[in-house]
Amino acid sequence: MSKKLMYLLGIVLTILLGTYFYWKLCCNTCTDTSNSEHKEEIENNVTSTQKTPTYLPFMVKDANGNLSITINENFNFKESGLNFVRPVSAELDEQIINLKNYLTSIDGKTLSITGYYTSNEVNTSAFPNLGLARANSVKNYLTSKGIPSRIIDTYGKLNDNMVTDSLKVYHGPLFFDVLEFKDDSDQITVLGEELKENPIVLYFNTGEASINLTADQRERMAKISRYLDKVEGAWCIVTGHTDNTGDPTLNIKLGQDRANFAKNYLISNAIPESKITAISKGPLQPIADNATEEGRAKNRRTVITIK
Repeated sequence: MSKKLMYLLGIVLTILLGTYFYWKLCCNTCTDTSNSEHKEEIENNVTSTQKTPTYLPFMVKDANGNLSITINENFNFKESGLNFVRPVSAELDEQIINLKNYLTSIDGKTLSITGYYTSNEVNTSAFPNLGLARANSVKNYLTSKGIPSRIIDTYGKLNDNMVTDSLKVYHGPLFFDVLEFKDDSDQITVLGEELKENPIVLYFNTGEASINLTADQRERMAKISRYLDKVEGAWCIVTGHTDNTGDPTLNIKLGQDRANFAKNYLISNAIPESKITAISKGPLQPIADNATEEGRAKNRRTVITIK
């Protein structure tokens, strides 16, 4: 065999051996990495599989009467939403009329509405929790259908078992119950006196897009809502005040703008517009010295109370 042929065979053998070891060492590593990534992808898919959305029916029963309503339709709410999605179905409206006829045909019954919320939702309402805000939103709708607000009680409850659909909507996050009437007129009287002595005072600029209430103010807002429901002829008064800087006439208008802003906020939080009056006192009722900046800041306020 010539030296030239042996040289060529050596080159071919070197290539073959290099290819074998490359496949043995490198490709197996690549395959292991690929399998690891695929396994991780599968595990991620398993852990991220969406849970089945919760669908709670509209169900109202009277354990001590002959009312029993159950339909698959209900009031629905977007995630972190305090007002239900409109419009409601015709079937739901039909059953609400049946509920109204039952509650108004006999004495001694109250309707309890509990709104559910989850711990991962953001409460931007004026109420202590989003569930109570949702219950009040539904209460206003039922009132518009003829069910008196004085026989409706609203509550909020945490329920982390609820799951939204793909559009981030909760279906029927509510519980309804018909109970025997309990006279709480003495408590309502005490509640009214408390609210008049300790009204909600807001400090904000007219151009602000939202009002952020403290926890204590949210509690008082819930009490205002309850008082308006229970006391016939009661109403909420929103009064805008300013400092004495500038033209008095313009200050009256500025106070009215602030009062209207707060009124719209209350309306968006399920306080009936028909029960809210917004007025302005401008600079006429200061509570601090207008000679100082601190005093003027205290005078620029909006007060929410009941009458």
